[in-house]
Order: sequence, then structure tokens, then C-alpha cells
Amino acid sequence: MTFVSQVYGWLLLSSVGLFWLFPARSSRLWVLLGASLLFYGLRQPFYVPLLLTGVFLNYGLGLLLRSEGRLIRRYVGGPDPQYRQRHRKRLLGLGIGLNLLLLFGFKYVPFVLNSLGWALQQPGLLDAASWVDQIAVPLGISFFCFECIAYLVDVYRGAPPALDWLSFCTYKLFFPKLISGPITRYHVLVGQLDRLDRPRWPLPDRVVEGCWWIACGAVKKGLIADSLGIWVQTVFGPGTLERAGSGDLWLAIGAYGFQLYLDFSGYVDMARGSALLFGIQLPANFDFPYFSTSIADFWRRWHITLGDWLRNYLYIPLGGSRQGLIRTCINLIVVMVLGGLWHGDNWGYVLWGAAHGVALAVHRLVDAASRRFATLEALWSHPAGIALAWILTQGMVFISWVWIRLPDWGQSSLVFQRLWGRPTDVYFLEKVYDEALGLDPWRLGTILVLLALTMGLAWVLQCGLRLQLVRSVKIALVPLCLYLVWVLGPEGVPFIYFDF
Repeated sequence: MTFVSQVYGWLLLSSVGLFWLFPARSSRLWVLLGASLLFYGLRQPFYVPLLLTGVFLNYGLGLLLRSEGRLIRRYVGGPDPQYRQRHRKRLLGLGIGLNLLLLFGFKYVPFVLNSLGWALQQPGLLDAASWVDQIAVPLGISFFCFECIAYLVDVYRGAPPALDWLSFCTYKLFFPKLISGPITRYHVLVGQLDRLDRPRWPLPDRVVEGCWWIACGAVKKGLIADSLGIWVQTVFGPGTLERAGSGDLWLAIGAYGFQLYLDFSGYVDMARGSALLFGIQLPANFDFPYFSTSIADFWRRWHITLGDWLRNYLYIPLGGSRQGLIRTCINLIVVMVLGGLWHGDNWGYVLWGAAHGVALAVHRLVDAASRRFATLEALWSHPAGIALAWILTQGMVFISWVWIRLPDWGQSSLVFQRLWGRPTDVYFLEKVYDEALGLDPWRLGTILVLLALTMGLAWVLQCGLRLQLVRSVKIALVPLCLYLVWVLGPEGVPFIYFDF
């Protein structure tokens, strides 16, 4: 089941109706939990017990991590603070280890076996990797484990643990965010879960806003991103990639950059809109990232909740920027390599993360040099310097998307080799542009320019002028947007981040 489907629509409508029918907080939590289990069970019913087991384990570890209270004193066997602190560290290590073991066991075993088999020239390891790779990976396992680790670390640092199992289980399995986020900390959401019995009836403004976000997300994903995906798949698909010219590859890279952003931000819009129908606000995950003028600013705007997780639970524990410039650059590279590996079990993802880590390190070095040299600082504050910074940032971002779209080293290296001076094959022109797409390269390029201009207009209206559509206009546009997606959108295209 995906968000852009009639089944999800019926599930959402029925669960929203039941939610507001029962006024008690506990009843509403049970409605959300039941809807979440049904949502996941319709896709992968055999992994529902695994998720529930993971919830129970992390809930129990959170209770044991309390530095004070009867349970921890009884378990430790004494009131000695130093002994309890050492024990809490062991418990935290156990919790992090179990979550990483769950993530590694399902997601990275084939990658490790393949890498070892290739390095050691052992066919048995390669055969084992092929066999293990046939096991389906639980949907949302990366987001699930990252949220659990964040919860345990927060409790270890002094945040109160969850005392109500139903509230914690509902938080962990809340279906709008379960598969692809946004990554939401328990202590950010728990206050809203504690107030689920208020208000008694849904607020009209929130209902309209929730439906509007769902409609906008559906248009982004089902109408624009999926249509761009057909184009991208045609160019990067087997049999056509080898015949594509440099101009074709640049167009496809640009199209994939827009597809990835619209696909994922469309998912987040629909997730936030769905949650808002229950009176719950999920955190924002995007803030016009393609208008960033530095790679650091890009990561403050792209996948905001993942960037926040990497910063708080990897970068800062590694030392952050407190141990000198060189150590800061090393920390940035290490964190981004791990962030790339989180996206997938392939060396292409590692290279993507390493590229962003190096870019962040270079930005930190340039920033340090700018503080020492007034001329360099004046350059980056000048309009020409700002434009140059934007071109360099977005050029790096879009080119690095090649490793995400084509994580296989042979395919991605072929793209990089042919970005300059490669003419388009006649077969490619006929089969791709004429027969498959029905558009010439100039029209496709115009479509990308129009998309960029539309994003620019949206940025000016929302961030510059602070303008919003009135409620009546949103009410009128919601059914129109959903109808257009239903009639014109390609069917059965999964969300890209379901694979991550």
C-alpha cells in the first residue's frame, strides 16, 4: 500500500472517522495503533511481530535506563551512582547494539558478503550473498532503528522514559511516518499524544490544511515525480544508457534531481497532512533545498530530520567542531560516509556520502579562510559570489545524485565518463525521444526550466512575501488535485525512499 492509492484513502478516512468518534485518549491511541498495524500488515504481515518485538525491547530498555527510581535500583543492586552510571552505559550499548544488529542483519549482510567475496575471490561468499539478498527487507527498518536509537540516547542523557506502553507503541508505529519518516523523536511527539483527548472534535482549519498537504503531496509524487521517473528510467535503463549522449545524460541527471525531491517531499507532505487530520503535527523535512548556496545550508534544508539525527547522535559524539579544524573535517566525512551507507547497501551510496562529506569539509575550510581574508569574505557576500556559490553547490548536489540513482559502480562510472563530448546515438534519438517519450530534448529541457521557475515562484510567495492561499481556495483545489492525479498519474510507482 502506498499513500497514492485508493486503499490508503479508505484506510485514512475510516481511521480518521473512528479516531474522532471516540473521545477518550486511550481509545484514540488504540485506533491509531490498529490503523498502523493494518497499514503495515497489508504490505508485509510477516514482519509485524518483528516490529512489535522491537518496540517492546526499546520500551523496556528505556525504563531500565532511568538513573533514578525503584526499578533501576532493584536491577542494579545498589545505590552507588558510579556503578549505576556504568551500568546505564552498558544498557545503552546493548540497546544501540540490538538496533544496529537488526538493521545490519536485514540490510547489510548481502553487501558485506558480496564485498568480501569480491575482495577474497571466494565464489561461496558470492553465492551466499545472492541467497541472503532474496530475503525481503522490512519496510522502514532504517527509520525504525534510527528513532529507537535516538530515544535510548535521549533517555540516557536525562530525558524521561516512556511510562505508557500504548503511547510509546503508537509513537513508534504511527503509520504516516512509519516507512519513510520524517524521523521524529519521542519526546517531541509525546506531548501531542498526551493531549489526544483534546479537542473533542476536529478543528476545521487543521482538516483543510491536512487535506491540502495531502493533495499537494499527491501532485508532487503521483503527477510530476512519477512522470519524470518514466523519463529517467528510459535514459538510465539497460540498453539505452550506453547509447545516451552527454546532453541526454545532463537532462536525465536534472530530471532525477527533481524526481527525487518531489517524490520524497511529496511523501512527507502526505505524511504530515495525514497526521494533521488526527491533530498531530510531524516535523518538516524540506525547506527549498535547491536554493541553498552552500552544502552546509543544503543539509539544513534537505531531509532535515536525518541531518538533525546525524548531527546529534554521530557528529557531536565524535567531537563535533570542538577539537580543531582538521578533526572537524574528518568528523564531517565520517558522518556523511555513514549517512550514505544508511541509504543503501552498495558502494555507490558510500561514494555519495563521501562526496558530500568532502564537500562539507571543503566548505568548512573555505569558511575558515574567509574569516581570515576580507577579500574572500567580500566575494561570497557579493551577488556574483552568491550566484557562483549556488552554481557550485547545486552542481555538486545534482551530479552526486548519479550514485543514488545508479549505485552500481559500472553504470555510474559510465555516466561520469560520458558527461562531456559524447554525441547522441541515432538509435537513442528514435527509440527514446520519438517512440518512448514523444518529446525532443529541447522540450524536455524546457519542462525542467519550468519546474525550476515554479519552485522559485513558490519560494517567493511562501518565504519572501509570506502569502498563503485562503481556505476556500484550498477546499476547491483539493478534489481537483486528487482527480488529476487519479486520471493522469502513472500507476503503481513506489516511493523512492521506500528502498532506503
